[in-house]
Amino acid sequence: MADILFICILVFVIAGFLAGQVISFLNHRSRKKPVPPLLEGVYSPDRYQQYIGYKSESFRFGMLISWLSFFVTLAMLLGGFVMIDDFVRSVFVSPILQSLLFFGIIGLAADLLSTPFDLYDTFVIEQKYGFNKATPLIYITDKLKSWLLAAIIGGGLISLIVWLYTILGQSFWWLAWISVSAFTIFFSLFYSTLIVPLFNKQTPLEAGDLRTKLNDLAVRTGFNLTDIFIIDGSKRSTRANAYFSGFGAKRRIVLYDTLIQNQTPDQITAVLAHEIGHYRKRHTIKTLVLSIVQTGIILFLFSVVVGNPDIYLALGSTGRSFHLGLIIFMILYSPVSSITSVLINYLSRSYEFQADRFAAENADPMAMASSLRLLTSDNLSDLTPHPWYVFLNYSHPPLDQRLDRILNDKA
Repeated sequence: MADILFICILVFVIAGFLAGQVISFLNHRSRKKPVPPLLEGVYSPDRYQQYIGYKSESFRFGMLISWLSFFVTLAMLLGGFVMIDDFVRSVFVSPILQSLLFFGIIGLAADLLSTPFDLYDTFVIEQKYGFNKATPLIYITDKLKSWLLAAIIGGGLISLIVWLYTILGQSFWWLAWISVSAFTIFFSLFYSTLIVPLFNKQTPLEAGDLRTKLNDLAVRTGFNLTDIFIIDGSKRSTRANAYFSGFGAKRRIVLYDTLIQNQTPDQITAVLAHEIGHYRKRHTIKTLVLSIVQTGIILFLFSVVVGNPDIYLALGSTGRSFHLGLIIFMILYSPVSSITSVLINYLSRSYEFQADRFAAENADPMAMASSLRLLTSDNLSDLTPHPWYVFLNYSHPPLDQRLDRILNDKA
């Protein structure tokens, strides 16, 4: 049985990697397709050449990183995970401390190995095409803050779950589910007030023509204008964005300052209408509930197999460490995870269509369309992504589909 599980692990890892490479290649090749008539003029000739150059460099660099990650993963499966597991069990007797050290070693090693590539991507490729605005000091402080948050939040959750397992055995999953769900809800409520300020400054929208237009929209759609904030995204990147977070009294719409700088008040009003659409359609709450249900299913399935000695023997380990069992389970679960990811992306794309329709009904649809075209150009986004790549990976519909829906709604 252990040999069969090991073969399954290798098959899942190799098949998943190769499938990802094929899909990425098809998507890269799809960039050479003629631009659809609906998208003509999104890129000027010079900007289009920048787009092709940027995507080509990013694709080649991404392929290099993918292959290196793949070989590192194989090395870990062929003895690396077991070696680290043996080490942490020789250092600590406590299962909690063993798991903290195990994931700490793997997480820190993975981050250190990826840092040179991330530096090249940020300060060479992104800098070359005008995206990066972060300084080395910002990069370093962001990295240190991320490590600290991972240690506090990740370490705390791991400790709690392992502790529940040590006292409840395979029945740990339901208390772990309640605990993780409570944290997920708390995180959704307070992410913008507790985590974001560690990295960015958020300020309420100032008075002016834009605020007047947004206030009119807020009155029409029943949204409190005090829940709209501007974030200083320009300190790290020229990319523009907007997002909705939280719910109830903790709801918040965040607009990037780069969006304010590059778009007209009418375009920004349409973007805000889109984000209010997510709120009015309760997309955040629906996504949160779906995430909680998925977490419960994963924890239950994990509880069924975590005590099975065959899953440990599959990697050549005679121990039954909780952390090693979790690694093996997540690999075996990966085919199911891929399917659920596709379904969640499909649902997310439908939510985006609904929010676009809301924006078209409550703001100027032509301003919404021009805003999306401008965002695509500013961010050097794909115009002709491969349908399979969209199906598997896109959480937002491609631009031509969104424009088609918006213009049809207008008609």
